[in-house]
Amino acid sequence: MSTVAFPQLHHVNLKTNRLDEMIEWYGTVVGMAANHRFEGGAWLSNDTANHRLALLAPPGLEDDPRKLRHSGLHHTAFEYGSMAELLATYVRLRDEEGILPHACLDHGMSTSFYYVDPDGNSVELQSDNFGGDWDASTEFVRNSPDFAANPIGVSIDPAPMAAAWQAGAGEKELHRRAYAGEYEPSSPLDLRLQDVTGR
Repeated sequence: MSTVAFPQLHHVNLKTNRLDEMIEWYGTVVGMAANHRFEGGAWLSNDTANHRLALLAPPGLEDDPRKLRHSGLHHTAFEYGSMAELLATYVRLRDEEGILPHACLDHGMSTSFYYVDPDGNSVELQSDNFGGDWDASTEFVRNSPDFAANPIGVSIDPAPMAAAWQAGAGEKELHRRAYAGEYEPSSPLDLRLQDVTGR
């Protein structure tokens, strides 16, 4: 039997008919810049890679008004080095750009805020609740009774969580409080898994 190689995920490629809006949004939200742009697309990155997000904008693309009811990609995810970075991003996007998440969850192993890009794709911004300790977070996913009972996680209202962070609460405390349901939102969770309008 041959050996399996383990490549790392390099980039995601999205088709769009809103190229300028997409470039601007990903720049605003996660700091991506176009390393190359042409009439039919752009290659964007927010690190030293030549690109992490490819955008293709060929002529003739049409929006899919029923995309939430179709199978396919649910979201892409970007991981911050700390919950402080995640919460600071939430505050910046809310206060300076008017960009709010459609869902926020403490999954147990991560805290995740989900946003919608200009094409209606869901984008997860997350921080690891185990401080980047993959062994510990993998052990949690494999063997935690809490995770087995609720693998989606606990819904969060990000405003009081961010306020507690701004008041000095530490990351472990914030995770504990969120996972215990202290920041439960008043509105129902919208994971964008189906078109709630019924169209």
